[in-house]
Amino acid sequence: MREQIAAIGLAAGLAAGTAAVAENRIDRIRPDAPELAAFGPHPIGVQTLTFTHPGQHDILNTTADSQPIYDRPLTVEVWYPAAPGTEPGGSYRTVLRDGATEVTLQGRAARAAEPATGARYPLVVISHGYPGNRFLLSHLGENLASKGYVTVSIDHTDSTYSDQAAFGSTLLNRPIDQRFVIDQMAALDGPLGAITDVSQTGVIGYSMGGYGALIFAGAGVTQASTEYSWGTPAGLLSRHLAGSDSHKALVDERVKAVISIGPWGMNTGFWDATGLAGVEKPVMMMAGSADDVSKYPAMRQIFEGMVNTDRHLLTFEAANHNAAAPMPAPIESWQPVETLDFVPFEHYADAVWDTNRMNNIAQHFATAFMDLHLKGAEDKAAYLELIPRAADGVVDTDDAGKEGPGHTYWKGFAPRTAQGLTFETLPKGE
Repeated sequence: MREQIAAIGLAAGLAAGTAAVAENRIDRIRPDAPELAAFGPHPIGVQTLTFTHPGQHDILNTTADSQPIYDRPLTVEVWYPAAPGTEPGGSYRTVLRDGATEVTLQGRAARAAEPATGARYPLVVISHGYPGNRFLLSHLGENLASKGYVTVSIDHTDSTYSDQAAFGSTLLNRPIDQRFVIDQMAALDGPLGAITDVSQTGVIGYSMGGYGALIFAGAGVTQASTEYSWGTPAGLLSRHLAGSDSHKALVDERVKAVISIGPWGMNTGFWDATGLAGVEKPVMMMAGSADDVSKYPAMRQIFEGMVNTDRHLLTFEAANHNAAAPMPAPIESWQPVETLDFVPFEHYADAVWDTNRMNNIAQHFATAFMDLHLKGAEDKAAYLELIPRAADGVVDTDDAGKEGPGHTYWKGFAPRTAQGLTFETLPKGE
């Protein structure tokens, strides 16, 4: 009898555990997360908006002899500080990497909640990879909104799980979409527009979103990249050519800081020294040292080549291309699907690192970086003034936790919890 009861209890426990995992939460903060990963004081609201960008090149139908124009639709998810007393909690319906399997994500944002009043909050634009969608970095969208930001995550047309199409569209449109969404957020009326301060804007991009963010920040592309047979047709990528008037016009003075995670492009010759020297905005890069998609050595070249700005490089040792940005893999992604030659789980997860841990670390550093550059929070600079290799840090604290003169462990990280990370800083001119 005892064995039967134990078996029933075990089965119930496993079922409960499976149910908990199946919640697909995007908002978990691990007990060992760094200090600034914790959610902020604001309840979070969320809205879905649709914008239309008229007069854009229809890359899917472009040929050498014909460059048709169309009105480009963009769906965005907007998270924002909500009115006090807003009940937390909500869900998102989306699809997996296969573009068909429906999943539900759970978070803290309340759908259509009334925005807070009495203050204006900096804007952060979030841009996914190829393919991806507006929920891939939703953990950052919610987290930053709780700390006093309006965050807007874009579904980039021709680049989502559901409408993935010609890569040339992504190459051309990423920075254009990012700029257009800022303009649209600036034009919002009503309570949401009233709290959005686009004069202090940050951009966070992952993979192709990181590529676009760097172009938007001032990294004009090479002539060779505008001529690739597999790239943007009809030479239209020349719009972003380094030194061109059209690229200079794209760079936006409202953007004060850029985070580029696993940026693709240097590995295939989209930038050279001249192009990278065009970046004059503060940049933080995040990357995995084993990235075989954007190629870690190529990303280091980006970091070293942006000589006209202050920049940081956070490296997750032994992580691959999914470092930091993607949300935890939904439980539905653990199963094979007929339309992909890989298990969808591989699109979100890393073979070495726990995704939740990487998300928390990304949230910590994004908070420090954006607070410093968008809010002028000088106290956050200390979280970015770190010895390069966390494992070399010395813990010198007394029984009360007060730091002694020999303490060099990374600020905001409890002892042992920064293992596997490096953080490098290069100032303007170096």
